Formats: sequence, C-alpha cells, structure tokens
Amino acid sequence: MKLRLFTLMAVAAVSGIYLSAHEIITGTLESSDRYYPGTKREVKIYVPDAYDATKPACLYLGLDGILCNAPHVIDSLIAAGKMPVTIGVFLQPGVITDASGKVVRYNRSNEFDMPSPAFASFIEDEVLPWVERQTTSKGLPIRLSHRGTDGMIFGLSSGGIAAFTAAWHRPDMFSRVFSGVGTFVAMRGGNDIQAIVRKSEPRPLRVFLQDGTNDIWNALFGHWYEGNRMLATALDFADYDARYDWSDCYHGVKRASEVFPEVMEWMWQGWPEPPKVGITHNNLLDTLLVSGSEWTPERFKSPKKAKVEAKYPDGSFVVRPHDGTNRLWQYVIKDGKEAFGQPFYWLHSYDNSMLQVTAMAFDGAGDLWVVTDAGIQICDQNGRVRGIIMLPKGVVVTEILHIVIDNGEVSLFTADKRYRRAFKTVAPTPSVTPKSQGQG
Repeated sequence: MKLRLFTLMAVAAVSGIYLSAHEIITGTLESSDRYYPGTKREVKIYVPDAYDATKPACLYLGLDGILCNAPHVIDSLIAAGKMPVTIGVFLQPGVITDASGKVVRYNRSNEFDMPSPAFASFIEDEVLPWVERQTTSKGLPIRLSHRGTDGMIFGLSSGGIAAFTAAWHRPDMFSRVFSGVGTFVAMRGGNDIQAIVRKSEPRPLRVFLQDGTNDIWNALFGHWYEGNRMLATALDFADYDARYDWSDCYHGVKRASEVFPEVMEWMWQGWPEPPKVGITHNNLLDTLLVSGSEWTPERFKSPKKAKVEAKYPDGSFVVRPHDGTNRLWQYVIKDGKEAFGQPFYWLHSYDNSMLQVTAMAFDGAGDLWVVTDAGIQICDQNGRVRGIIMLPKGVVVTEILHIVIDNGEVSLFTADKRYRRAFKTVAPTPSVTPKSQGQG
C-alpha cells in the first residue's frame, strides 16, 4: 500500500487547524487491489489533547470527511466527561484519477450505498491499520481500541447507509451508529435493509436515525423519509436501543448538525458497557433463540464434505442449490424418482451477487436451515426466509462443511472444529412428517 502523509503544523495563527483541544493530521490513502483497486482518498485524523497514548482510545469514524463541527463537539464532550477520550477518523470516499489528476471514476456510491460487508472489511483491513501507523506532531503513536463498545460511526445520505451497514455487519467494530438522511432506498439494495433487520437476530447496536418529511432527494430511487421510517419500525420490531429525529427538513446536513451534540452525548451514555441486545418480536426467532447463547468452538475432525442438499424428514422431497440463482430448488420424490422441480426457496443477498451456500438441513418443524455468506437463513415450509442467524465470528462460510440440528442445539462443522450453540430446536425424526404450516 502506498501512502502520502502530510502532517499539519501546530500553529493556530497560520492554519487555524491546531486548536487548544485537538490536532488534526491529514493524509492520502491508496487502496490495495483487495477492495477498491486504484482508489485514493483523503483521511483526516482528529487527536484530542487528552490523548496520551498510554492506552488505546475510542474510535469515531466520520464518513465524507468532517461534518457537523464534529471535532469541536467531541472536544466539548470529552472536556465535560460525557464522552471517553476518542480519536476521530474522517474518511472521504475513493476516486480514481488519470495521469493529469482528472477524476475518471467516483467510487462513493459503490462504496457507501452497497449494503454488503465489503466496506466494513475495508475499514478494518486497510483504513484503521493505516491510521495506526501515523503519529502526532508530539511523536505519539495512534492507538485505537478494537472493542465494538468503543467504536462509533457516522454518515449522511449515502454515508448514512454506509455507517449503518458497517455497524450492522461488524458490531464488534462499531456498536454505536448515527445515520442522517440515510439512503435506505432502491439504489444498490438499501431498500431491503429494513426487511433483513426484521428477520435477523438482534445485534448489540445503539442506533440514531435522522430525517425529514421533505427528504425526497431523487424520487427515481424512492422516498428517503419513508425508507428511514420503515427502518425505524424494523428496529423497534427487533427491540433495538434506538432513537429518531423526524422533522420537516430536506436532504442535507443542517438538521443533523443541530442535533449532533445531543446525539453524541446519548451515544456514549453508559460507556464502557455495550448497548443492550433486544428481544425481537420475530415469532420464529422468538421460539428459537436462547438468551446469551453464542457459538462455542471445540476441536473435531469432520467427515469430508458431502453434496449440498437436504431431504425432508419424511423423505417426500429434496432441496438443493441451482446454478445461476439465489433460489433453492425443491424436487418431489415420486415413485423413488425426483419430479416437479421448482425454484422454491428464496434467499437474501446483500450485494446482488451469487450467494455461497455450503450446507443445509431441516429441523423437526420442517424449517430449512441454509448456511450462506449472508448468515444462516431459516426458511419456512413455503420457502420464505423468516429468520437469519449470524455465523460464528471469524468463520468464513466456505469453511463450513455441515450443519446438524439436534434437540436444543445446532452444530456447524469445519474441517477441524465443531461450533455448537444452544437453540430451542427440535431435531428431525426420520420418516416422520412435520406438522403442516399451511399455505399462509
């Protein structure tokens, strides 16, 4: 990775950048080929005077650079004891330029509006390591906490959805998120986020959404205010620690700037305790989740990977993936042969790409558990996703070879490990037909 770093001199009379309560370091980050090849972006690092590098600081990540007078608000809250010592990272979206410096590609929508985990991974793998290689004008190293409860992310518009989805995919990095006039509309799948929130097990997040009734930035893509309100009702449905600011504002930074100090104070209340995990009103997850249960690994030598398919407990049909689609095909077993194949089970994808499906199994209720890179998607008997369970932390979906559903427990198997987690599940009984769920 190449970089250019420009440290601004600590002379208020000359630049106005270094103030009594903080210093700002500015540099340019060039992405590797792993995420956004060829892109460059400006990064500013805010370092408060209270930071002494004796221990890692909390992290505030602001998208689209410095907005809402953030450095001075953070100064005030730290001084008042209402916020921990925090280093701010202000990140611009990437651009690609030609030899003359002319921009030939603006990458903002591709980075910010895409609700996949890629942007959060880019932050973890490239942005934060780059930040931690910098030093202050006093020679202090930048040390960041990597605990989710110590991380907050903020953005407006496309930056608003980017902030939310980064926290959504990686609550272990950002447990606090402020999204202003967020683009939860049909640009790159943002309109589906509210549905996924309803179907997913709750995550340890504190969320603030801000928007206004006059926010229709571009009606071609949808209604920004309606999209934010739908996400808010989904957050309430899943019992998140969430607050909202609804006004008559238009699409812009004005209202977010007005509420920013109050929101920041609320975001950090109760720190260092993490945000609570709510109890969802999802009637499938409510019957399955066990409070406090997590995936627990143990050493286990697994059998070789078998064909990815699942047979219904009574043997009446079989399900398997079908090339070129994110739907699973169901084949009825008639006279010992497969018949009447249909693309029956519909799965969620975050980024409009082909899912990786590595294992599947039925439980005793006749629901299908499908291991995908978008989580373990639980489909009812009629092929609809009703619940989504997070994969074990740090486990890549392609490592998972098998899933087994027992009474009170689900196990995922990799080549050398078994990951167990308590659920209120019932194991399937061979040759027994699960109770019908009707056609509802």
